[in-house]
Amino acid sequence: MNRKPLILIVDDEKNTREGLARALRRNYDILLAESGTSAMALLGEHNVDVMLSDVRMPGMDGLTLMQRALARTPAPVCILLTAYGNIETAVEAMKRGAYDFLTKPVHLDRLELLLQRALRGREMETENRRLHEQLDAKFGMESMIGQSPAMREVFDTIRQVAPSRATVLIQGESGTGKELVAQAIHRMSAQARGPFVPVHCAALAHNLLESELFGHEKGAFTGAAERRRGRFELADGGTLFLDEIGEIDPNTQVKILRVLEERKFERVGGQDTVDVDVRLIAATNRDLKKLVEEGRFREDLFYRLYVMVIHLPPLRERPGDVPLLVQQFLTTLARENNKAISGITPEAMELLAAYPWPGNVRELRNAMERMVVLCRGDKLSVRDIPAQLKAALPHRPAATAGAELSLQDAEKRMIADALKHHAGNRTKAAAQLGISRRTLHRKLNEYGLREKDADNTPPGD
Repeated sequence: MNRKPLILIVDDEKNTREGLARALRRNYDILLAESGTSAMALLGEHNVDVMLSDVRMPGMDGLTLMQRALARTPAPVCILLTAYGNIETAVEAMKRGAYDFLTKPVHLDRLELLLQRALRGREMETENRRLHEQLDAKFGMESMIGQSPAMREVFDTIRQVAPSRATVLIQGESGTGKELVAQAIHRMSAQARGPFVPVHCAALAHNLLESELFGHEKGAFTGAAERRRGRFELADGGTLFLDEIGEIDPNTQVKILRVLEERKFERVGGQDTVDVDVRLIAATNRDLKKLVEEGRFREDLFYRLYVMVIHLPPLRERPGDVPLLVQQFLTTLARENNKAISGITPEAMELLAAYPWPGNVRELRNAMERMVVLCRGDKLSVRDIPAQLKAALPHRPAATAGAELSLQDAEKRMIADALKHHAGNRTKAAAQLGISRRTLHRKLNEYGLREKDADNTPPGD
């Protein structure tokens, strides 16, 4: 933020209001209100980042004020204060949308940590929305999410190859979104008005794949009771997407090569030549060059496919994209499952960003769906993360309500682990943690980790 964050302190006790203001004024701009009514007036005049409000006040109480504040756009982060702290009040406040809950007298170090986390989460949500809007406007690929350099390169390549007629080969691990790339190329191509026909080659037996692709004549084989059009015919005038093309048998590879070279073929059991105008996009999670060397994939077909190549990076190589994907999946899945979930806590986001996601984007979406369906509050939290994910994270913090010490310890451990994982590279560690490099630098100083964990940072990082 270019300006100081704006904090609104609401308390009917003058000493509490002014004491908190003195403690926070160095790092924040401060507004003071002695009642819920005066606080609402200030919210109408200013873009407040965080509201600290007492729960028990004459007239409008803190819970009512919070609900009205959260109904505003943009809504402030709300932290409630009370001298009458109990678990029932805390649970009720969290259910209604409170970011957190503190008892009086306020522990200033704990408050400062909460404010930093709250503002970081608010900034992340704002940035994610802005980036998503930019991607939609710039690339027209609303189903594809990413802000990392690797994904920006993918988007640029899609924009360049889409208007052409060139065959495209998409390489990437399972779950990275290869079909989404193929769909984006189709939508942005001259064939966009034609059909997009996907074929998942690995799901079909070799003796069925040829008929599936090229169709068959009546009586061509047992069970062929009538003529059937294949996927190449169905894709005429559009795009045919062959996923996992490395699984195709050599005989079928010959017929595909002929279609690419001559744009014609015969149905199985037929003699009539069928002409088609189809753009081919292929995808694989295997090393086709190695398959060629092993004699399992035709070299001539390989070079016909290897015209334009797009490599999709695994999610573990772009952890900075995890928060953007989480926000997108949360919005979509909450709507699909009719769940009133407004966001995700920074602690939960940090853990999701730290997980390596061997199943890539598909695994992340499945995990998010489970979290959304089973969530009992209005925000996803650490307790909603599947146990197997938390078990795979080193030194994971105990997710116990009200454990103040564990918050700082957890953050310190996660920073140390991220630095160790990236050999001291602060830029990569910050991307994994979902925070800015400047924030990481501040945290290193706060926790005394700079000399211990960051001295190996490469020059110029």
